[in-house]
Amino acid sequence: MSEENIIELVNADIVQRDHVVLTDISLEIKPGEFVYFIGKVGTGKSSILKTLNAELSLEKGEGQVAGYNLADLKTRDIPFLRRKLGVVFQDFRLLSDRNVFDNLSFVLKATDWKDEKEIEDRVNTVLEMVAMSAKAKSMPHQLSGGEQQRVTIARALLNNPEIILADEPTGNLDPQTSIELMQIFKDLNTQGKTVIIATHDYPLIRKFPARIITVDDQKIYETVITKRENQG
Repeated sequence: MSEENIIELVNADIVQRDHVVLTDISLEIKPGEFVYFIGKVGTGKSSILKTLNAELSLEKGEGQVAGYNLADLKTRDIPFLRRKLGVVFQDFRLLSDRNVFDNLSFVLKATDWKDEKEIEDRVNTVLEMVAMSAKAKSMPHQLSGGEQQRVTIARALLNNPEIILADEPTGNLDPQTSIELMQIFKDLNTQGKTVIIATHDYPLIRKFPARIITVDDQKIYETVITKRENQG
């Protein structure tokens, strides 16, 4: 395992509910990279992200994320690993019984933030980063899908993670909203964050080209989209 990589898998099996989804895969991602995982539904894109997030355990092979050994990860260390990660879900997973501000402050309190002023400042900062400051007091059901996803991105940024993992973040959104959200991910990458997005939104990939890894037939492959395709 190389210290140069912020994420690394070596001869790893990705397993979900006793079913081997991907077998004997190896992967290296350097700090500050922008990477797409692409492939059909059910090929294992989400399962890779869940393994990196320790939602699924690494059953076979080696792996490390942000200095944490996935193959030998203690339960007590999982919360510390996850503070290095910001996860953006397709289905938002916002708490429906509290407003936007309280959704975010809840996360900070759950990760041992104590000072109310610091909590307020951090929530306001991340809402500003995703242009949602005006909606701080809105309830989730009062927001559009794109607005809810912006809040989800803000939530992922609360603890200033090194890595952003996004699972089909534009899957339920219209094309214009998808472009606006992708620009946020690009900006975060420009600021130095490692960004990994699982998607099958190929027009968006062409608009925002980056490193591409295809997931298919229980394996992963590096894929190159040519300049001509990028401009199409």
